[in-house]
Amino acid sequence: MKNKNSKQVNKAEGIISISSKGTGYVAIGTIKDKEQDPEINFRHLNTALHGDLVKILLHPKGKGRQAAEVTEIVHRAKMRFAGVLEEKSNLEVLPLSRGKTSKSFFLNPDDPKMYTDILIPEKFLNNAKAGQKVFVEIVSWSDPLKAPEGKVIKILGKPGDNNTEMQAIAIEKGFDSELSTEATEEAKKIKQAGIKESGYAGRKDFRKILTFTIDPSDAKDFDDAISFRILPSLVKEGAGGGELKNHPASGTPPQKGGEEYEIGIHIADVTHYVQIGGALDTEARERGTSVYLVDRTIPMLPEILSNDLCSLVQGKDRLTMSAVFVVDKNGKVENKWFGRTVIHSQKRFTYEEAEETIQNKTAPFHKELSTLNNLAKKLTKERLEQGAISIDQEEVKFVLDPTGTPIKVIKKERGDSNRLVEEFMLLANKNVAEVLSKNISLYRVHDFPTKEKMNDLAFFLRSLGYKVTLQNGLIPTKEINKLLLDLADKNKNTMSDAVNRAVIRSMSKAIYSTKNIGHYGLAFAYYTHFTSPIRRYPDIIIHRLLADYLSGKKIAEEKLQEYERIALLSSEQEKRASDAERASVKYKQVEYMGKRKGESFNGIISGITEWGLYVEEVETKCEGLVRVRDMKDDFYIFNEKKLELVGQKRKIKYRLGDRVRIKVVATDLERKTIDYVLI
Repeated sequence: MKNKNSKQVNKAEGIISISSKGTGYVAIGTIKDKEQDPEINFRHLNTALHGDLVKILLHPKGKGRQAAEVTEIVHRAKMRFAGVLEEKSNLEVLPLSRGKTSKSFFLNPDDPKMYTDILIPEKFLNNAKAGQKVFVEIVSWSDPLKAPEGKVIKILGKPGDNNTEMQAIAIEKGFDSELSTEATEEAKKIKQAGIKESGYAGRKDFRKILTFTIDPSDAKDFDDAISFRILPSLVKEGAGGGELKNHPASGTPPQKGGEEYEIGIHIADVTHYVQIGGALDTEARERGTSVYLVDRTIPMLPEILSNDLCSLVQGKDRLTMSAVFVVDKNGKVENKWFGRTVIHSQKRFTYEEAEETIQNKTAPFHKELSTLNNLAKKLTKERLEQGAISIDQEEVKFVLDPTGTPIKVIKKERGDSNRLVEEFMLLANKNVAEVLSKNISLYRVHDFPTKEKMNDLAFFLRSLGYKVTLQNGLIPTKEINKLLLDLADKNKNTMSDAVNRAVIRSMSKAIYSTKNIGHYGLAFAYYTHFTSPIRRYPDIIIHRLLADYLSGKKIAEEKLQEYERIALLSSEQEKRASDAERASVKYKQVEYMGKRKGESFNGIISGITEWGLYVEEVETKCEGLVRVRDMKDDFYIFNEKKLELVGQKRKIKYRLGDRVRIKVVATDLERKTIDYVLI
């Protein structure tokens, strides 16, 4: 974003945000107080849409907020929209289509930020009919006072149908459920060829070493596996990024001594199949990530690869890229090795099965999993002592009937088995990043929070009665962790989720970059994504870079710009995928509560504004709004300083984390909203 300068104080450039009422606000960089971002009314948007990079002209300053108008659209954020096709008179959409009276077809967009319907000329209907949900691309928009013209590029189906709505959510964010024909055909040829004998050449063989996967019960794409064995003490010589001295896989016998452990983190070798510049590579690069909606996965790679040939399934030989560590009983890494391998998974654990195995001393593989669990806990303890932040938010999962209708909402349980896998994936990611820091790399970075956000968090926590300090503008991570731990220990304290949410909101967003600034949240000086190449494109890049490094190949400086473009695109696609996943969850929550109008539930206040209380139902996490206008027992005023809603007569106060009793009074699937009232 460009700031105003001394020569052009009445001009600025920035990203425009548009409210559901069609009013625009542009963050122009020099103004810290967001409340002072210039405001642009509907008539001065000049076809600008939410998220566009625009140039604006500031109007003469009056008494109120700074007004402005859009003079140029530098870059469009989005030109495709899902919605319902409607047939109506053009007079119904005034002032956008003034002067026309005949009936036409219009798209009524699902996106609440899209403030105008889109006119669809008959020649661009592509067999779509009124009442269908479709996906439309704007093809022209010259007059800001008239509706833009668009064309139907895909018919999604009947509104309200589960498959239609999930498709609409995904495609709206840029993720079509259908992969390109070229990528699909390329994948079929690769699958048909299978693993050739030449594919085993040059790989270390781990097929006789105990190896297993631990994943959700409904998972199909197994990116990672863990191998484990107990070793006599090894000669402790550094291996850098290449050969591990006296490593059992290298054929050199270990020296006898105390007990140590060899732990292999084996990751699907996607780059063996996905070649640079091929159709699969192009498709994966553009998508950036797989998308996990409530009822389906939209894979980055065709399923015959993601769920089959690349997936580390039980009982099959699979080609992998591995990070192998020798650790002592305290979890200290004594030696490490990186390279291409072949594995054979002996066991596919679900998280629940692994959890039970850890607890049950008589279960097969108990010793191995319990040892790994103890080591993982020590690695976690070390991370937290180094300043990592411990955030553990509750998530929900839907049980759907055959039509996709939610019949039950359950909380996802996170046990030791989840944390075990996460800790060893972190270990692999961190060490690969350290090795690649000697060359050009693609990092996963997480910047420090801004002082403004930390001040807001400190104010919020103090308003709840918690004592926190600020050091150099930041709340020390040890203080944050202690508070979160205390809240979690107090029998699921009602404030725990609210504080977790506030801490997350105060954080910067983790992104991909070629410029390493470290990872604040994990307290790592170097970090990257290496462990999920089936579902993340940056991991594919890291595998290629690691292979180049291990072969002694230097990366040319001119590649840096290409990797930075990949970093930017992957960061943007990650955000879009996350938005799609949240939208699918919200849709199902609204659908679930829509069947329960009039029913009462326990809730926790999750947000407070001048127009009402946001309340989250305790068991299902379904968040809805209790409007101030529906709180009939008193006249309530929002105290912004103390973040509370206060009744003027009875002095009843509502604050974040308070438990309340609520009743469902209305739901709106189109807007994805739930309305509650207090009872």
